[in-house]
Amino acid sequence: MKRLALNRKYGLLRSLLNRKSKLTTHNKLTIYKSILKPTWTYGIELWGSAKKSNIDKIQSFQSKTLRTILDAPWYVSNRTIHNDLNIPTVYKVAQTRFRSFHTNLEAHPNPLISALSSHTHPLNPPRRLKRRWPRDLLGE
Repeated sequence: MKRLALNRKYGLLRSLLNRKSKLTTHNKLTIYKSILKPTWTYGIELWGSAKKSNIDKIQSFQSKTLRTILDAPWYVSNRTIHNDLNIPTVYKVAQTRFRSFHTNLEAHPNPLISALSSHTHPLNPPRRLKRRWPRDLLGE
């Protein structure tokens, strides 16, 4: 669903972001960061339990958009594009935002809320099978 919303917004902005646009790269990145990025970062703290394939869909959108903004040729790797623009990958953003969210929970003045964030709380049982939980982002 996020990818569909991103595709719709990107379709409206395509003429501003493509290589024929007269905007500078800086302005194109500002449009990306202010309009497209908030669409996929909303609620990202919960993505620790998302399937890798779902996260990869958002990552592929980000890589394609950044490649379009730079008008980068096919032989430039996505990692190079991310490093040059100093833009983290989707997984890194999810990891950073979840750690920040978890730190805020632990420091919460309400003892019930701070206790829920503890790994030893009864509502946080040990992992079973191959299920991924948002708290898995803390261990990496």
